[in-house]
Parts: sequence; structure tokens; C-alpha cells
Amino acid sequence: MNCKKYRSLASRWWEREIRPLLILALIMFSIRSSLADWNVVPTGSMQPTILVGDRVLVNKLAYDLKVPFTTWHIAEWSNPQRGDIVVFFSPKDGTRLVKRVVGLPGDTIESRNDQLFINDQSVDYTTLEPAVSKQLADDPERAHALFATEQLPDHPHAVMAINGVPAMRTFGPAHVSADHYFMMGDNRDNSFDSRYFGAVDRSQIVGRTSSVVLSLDKGNYWLPRWSRTCSSLDSNAK
Repeated sequence: MNCKKYRSLASRWWEREIRPLLILALIMFSIRSSLADWNVVPTGSMQPTILVGDRVLVNKLAYDLKVPFTTWHIAEWSNPQRGDIVVFFSPKDGTRLVKRVVGLPGDTIESRNDQLFINDQSVDYTTLEPAVSKQLADDPERAHALFATEQLPDHPHAVMAINGVPAMRTFGPAHVSADHYFMMGDNRDNSFDSRYFGAVDRSQIVGRTSSVVLSLDKGNYWLPRWSRTCSSLDSNAK
């Protein structure tokens, strides 16, 4: 008799409590997998554009629609453009990274002492708005860094270089093959990117990011940086 009672209770618990929660969780995770997600940035490889502790919104519908929980493409309607900040899986170890698209399929990318060349044309550099670099006031890299606005065609953006640290300041020329994209961090002397692991296959690109959802200051007890919350990336470099 007790067994029947417990089975009846368990059945009602499953029907009323557990199953609805599981369905809701499946829907939510499917949305995060295929439509939109956020990405925590734990390193300074994209400084000064993205700071350590930023949570950036990832638009997974920017270029295509994928089967949830996979990298299989159902449909494609666009491709990454030069200057886009994208989230992708590293060819090296599958880690999810955030970098900027510098080279498109068919491009030749080269760097000479941190001077970027695209298809044998040098990219110009101009003065960066001081407010951008001031966001790194508590970062030890700032004291030794040089800041500039890199005039990437159709997409100027902030970059920085760090004097005195070992880095791959000169590389290439490297040809970007079909369906691949050359990624670089804005923190040119502290970024593990396509200079080390090569161009990224189109299928491994998760989506595009252009805004900060929330920013927490690691050096200040993880308190929110309210000025960066819900802010647009690259807005001060144009």
C-alpha cells in the first residue's frame, strides 16, 4: 500500500514540478546555444577594448543558425567582416576565445614590429582618446603600454602594445585560405591568437559581440564598473 502511495506522489511530483523545470531548462539552454549568450572575459588580450571581468553579449545569429549544442550550420546569411569582434573555438585546444577579425579569406596578413599590413598595405595609426586608456588605471600593463587607434579599413579601433615583454611583434606574410579568418587581440603584445595557431575555420565561429552586458572589477573586490555596463565596444575609438 505504501509503495503505491509513494509511486503516486513521485508521479505527481514529476508531472507538476520536475518535468516543467526540465523543459524550461532545455529551452533556456537551447536559446543560449543557438540564439544569444554571454561570454566572460578572464584575460587582458583584448584590452583596452574589452577589460578583464567584462561579460560581453554574444549574438549567435549574427552570421548563421546552428543546431543547438553543436557547430552544425542550418543556414548562413552573412560572414564575419573585418573589424568584427567574434567568439570562436581555438584551433589549438578548443578553448572559447574572443578576438578581432583582421584578415578575411584571400588576404595576406603581415606584422612588422607591431605595424599591421593587409595585402601589402600598411594600416595607419592615430592618437587614441585618453578616456579609453584611463579605464586601465589599476592595470599594471598600463604603465608600460603604448596606445593608439588602429585605422583598420571601415573599422577603426583601439590597440595597445607593451614595451619590454617578449611578444610576436613581427610575423608573416601569412595567406588566409578560403573559409578562414585571421584573428588578433587588441592587446597586441599579450594575445594568443592567429599568429600562433593560424587562421580560424568559419565553422568554428560562434557569433559576434559588440557590447558589454556587465563588467566586474577584479582589482576592486569584483565590484561593478557601472560606466561599462550595457556599453558599446569600440565606441570611443572612432
